[in-house]
Amino acid sequence: MKMKIPQEKQRQRAPSKRALETRAAILDAAERLFAARGFDGTSIRDIGKEAEVQSSLVNHHWGSKEELFARIVTRRADELSIARLSALAAHNHRGTPTLDGILTAFFGPYIEKAEAAGPQWQAYARLVAMVSADPQWKELTERCFDPTARLFIDAIAALFPQARRDDIAAGFVYSVSAMLALATSRWRIGALSNDPDAMTSHLKELVQFCAAGITAAALPAPEPDQGI
Repeated sequence: MKMKIPQEKQRQRAPSKRALETRAAILDAAERLFAARGFDGTSIRDIGKEAEVQSSLVNHHWGSKEELFARIVTRRADELSIARLSALAAHNHRGTPTLDGILTAFFGPYIEKAEAAGPQWQAYARLVAMVSADPQWKELTERCFDPTARLFIDAIAALFPQARRDDIAAGFVYSVSAMLALATSRWRIGALSNDPDAMTSHLKELVQFCAAGITAAALPAPEPDQGI
């Protein structure tokens, strides 16, 4: 008599609605606190208190503080990358690519999200500025942002075939810094101009400003006048 040996199948239960809500609350709370206090100035206990959950749940859902920080940066980076590459593809499909169009495809998706979604996306801009400036997060920055950045640099370099890639890359990095400055310091623009416009109203001037800088970096400087 042959015995049929049952095969055990491990079934992983799908997270409950409550668990998903808790995870999202932790991510949002951590994003706000990291943006406001920095990585070292934020504790797991702080995050639990902000999210209104026990500290143990923060570790349970997201592991260490480093893992949680990386997850926060990654979740919006993926969404932004898709939106930016779609915008770039749409721009290329419309005709001959332009520098203004390429930069709009990069800046526009973030600025539109920050304007529509409010504080969380604006807090994210502060996190991006933080990880971009701190070598501690070099690998995280390379993983989350560099693949998309390289594609945009490639697109810009194609417009300036005689330019050095280093000059294009430098101009692009400066341009990203200008976008982050708009996202995090728009209140300064309002204070100095007495005109606190929405972020989207500054998109065109941001593009023009950055396009002029990249063009100046990419094109050789004119020879000095040797006239008498």
